[in-house]
Amino acid sequence: MTFSLAFLPGFSQNSGMSTSFETARLTALRNLLADREVDGLLVSGPSSRRYLSGFTAADPDCGMLLITQTAAVLLTDFRYQLWAQQEAAAFQVMIYQVSLGEILVELLKEFQVQRLGFEAAHLTYRQYQRLTETTASAGLQVEWRPLEGVVEELREVKGPEELAAMRRALELSEAVLRQVSRDLAPGKTERQVAWEIERGLREGGAESLAFPPIVAAGENSARPHHQPGDHVLILGEPILIDMGARLDGYCADITRTYILGPPDEQFKKIYTLVRRAQAHAEAELKAGLDSLAGDALAREVIAAAGYGEAFGHSLGHGVGLAVHENPALSSNQERRATLKAGSVVTVEPGIYLAGWGGVRLEDMVLLKPDGVEVLNRYLDFYEWD
Repeated sequence: MTFSLAFLPGFSQNSGMSTSFETARLTALRNLLADREVDGLLVSGPSSRRYLSGFTAADPDCGMLLITQTAAVLLTDFRYQLWAQQEAAAFQVMIYQVSLGEILVELLKEFQVQRLGFEAAHLTYRQYQRLTETTASAGLQVEWRPLEGVVEELREVKGPEELAAMRRALELSEAVLRQVSRDLAPGKTERQVAWEIERGLREGGAESLAFPPIVAAGENSARPHHQPGDHVLILGEPILIDMGARLDGYCADITRTYILGPPDEQFKKIYTLVRRAQAHAEAELKAGLDSLAGDALAREVIAAAGYGEAFGHSLGHGVGLAVHENPALSSNQERRATLKAGSVVTVEPGIYLAGWGGVRLEDMVLLKPDGVEVLNRYLDFYEWD
């Protein structure tokens, strides 16, 4: 007989009304699918799954989306059934009892999907093997097409509700960082400061941390992604702190560098140079700029002062549902793009000197056609005569 979703075991039609955000995002995605010449897209990345459906579960294994020109289905298991039905208002929620692949086969038949796109960066090789073997065993002639950046392209430009969530996440992050920085004292360890950050964010209402906080003191601050340990804070050493909250799914990301006691001339020199490079980049960045040119704005300032080799990472990255997403302010040709109005990116130049330490300063900015809006309100940078 003719296959129908309504008769599938475990199928449940969401009774909620779809939101305008979800409807608009699905429409935009379907336009992209037509451009990519695929009949459907399998979405497995947690951030993109949330962006399109509203389903907030963060576990990569808690479900996938199948989106075609006429259907939007969330495939999950019994553990997430009520959760998905409550949140994914624009999607039909289907519960698989044994194998996601078996139900996927029936859906591909129902919607006559012959060219199926999937997220190459998120579908694991093991999942790919199992799903392709299941569809082939069922006699389906499906061409699996690896795609990159399809949903991420939509996520680059933030809507008003996304910006509001990010502003709240940044406001909380800055409030916690202000307090933690005031409480820095000789004798504390990096690990203790990191715990103060985590506790402050949680007690302040964060749903989670955007990433494990970085607290790097002394020579450790020359390691851009140092893991906090038992190093004890002392007078006269750089203390680099990189942290952020996640609120309503959206991330904040901020870095400041501190010093206890009077700074020596080396710290003053390096800090002032990094701050000058950051300020120059923020003054010149704007939508429409090539990302390579954006990365070069701060890099050229630092290189001109003789520290080009000491700034080895990109100037910044997009922030949103993921703390690192498109676009990239990078010198990597493979990530080259034109910066879009409405994107939120970090501006975080740094100088790292082995045997001494490092300085990094990071703001979040909203790209506009005529410049940027610095979203940060915590702008109390060191200044010396």
